[in-house]
Amino acid sequence: MAKTVNDAFNEFNKDFVNLDSERTKVARNSRDWLIEQLISLPDKLDDFPKLYAGMHVKYGSFARNTKIRPLDDIDLMLTFSGEGATYSTIVYGQNYTLLVPESATILRKLCNDDGTLNSIKVVNKIVSSLNQIEHYKKAEIHRRQEAATLDLTSYEWCYDIVPAFYTDTNYYIIPDGQGGWKATDPRIDQDRITKTNQEHGGIVMQLVRTLKYWNNKASMTTIPSYLFETIVLNFVESKEKLSDYIDVNLINFWNYLTTAILADIIDPKGFQGNINSLLYAERRSISSKAEDAYTKGIAAYKFETEEKDQQKSINKWGEIFGKEFPKYE
Repeated sequence: MAKTVNDAFNEFNKDFVNLDSERTKVARNSRDWLIEQLISLPDKLDDFPKLYAGMHVKYGSFARNTKIRPLDDIDLMLTFSGEGATYSTIVYGQNYTLLVPESATILRKLCNDDGTLNSIKVVNKIVSSLNQIEHYKKAEIHRRQEAATLDLTSYEWCYDIVPAFYTDTNYYIIPDGQGGWKATDPRIDQDRITKTNQEHGGIVMQLVRTLKYWNNKASMTTIPSYLFETIVLNFVESKEKLSDYIDVNLINFWNYLTTAILADIIDPKGFQGNINSLLYAERRSISSKAEDAYTKGIAAYKFETEEKDQQKSINKWGEIFGKEFPKYE
């Protein structure tokens, strides 16, 4: 229950959008514990490939502090030592091969007949080794075959563990889901949102999370999480200054989204080119839903600022965000 629009958003974000702070602390400790267990695998197993110390990456929305409820997965990149392997670029950012020398005897066991490293075999190796970890429950091949999935009996979340190699050009190569490799660098995403959040007084991460809730709940095609976060940051970077009020920023974002979703969205890391793979009909549906949210948001804003009616404004915001949005007290 809330008396003002600001109170309503604060309550809504605390109770339904943001991760519970205590569970977040537990999850971070669990993640750090798991990383230590993964790092120890080469010492426990004679046939587990060498790892590249200090180059493992905590990534994804949990690491970027843009994860919303429920906390269902946490992403990790486990970086292996190349042991003299060389990579060849087939299509920049999207298709690579890794040629492993015969001297790297353990990695060679995970290669194709031509000596190129098979990323699916590397994922399988992680999966088959996870039973060495205490509290092990199950490990499965991720459905895109890009990661090993680990469920721990003690927690409600799982881990996606992605094997990676660090290149001499300072980016990572990870599985492409088909046995080959593709490029990425999650550090760019982390640096981008950290910098943008700082430049706008620490309000950007909350804006991203609140909009992610809307994206997941709105009766439209859901925009993939990473694409959606990229669009939100593109919007923020298009503004010299954001409003101090989240409702104003939401309204302005929906106005931006009505046209932005129709266009190509370029990968901010520079590897994938256009990452907006939505069909045109899906883009139109999202644009229409954004326009609807914008119209209702404008109405809510006028109720609050022109009619000075907090109740009508809160009720209108409830039409956008659903039954979990607080009622007027």
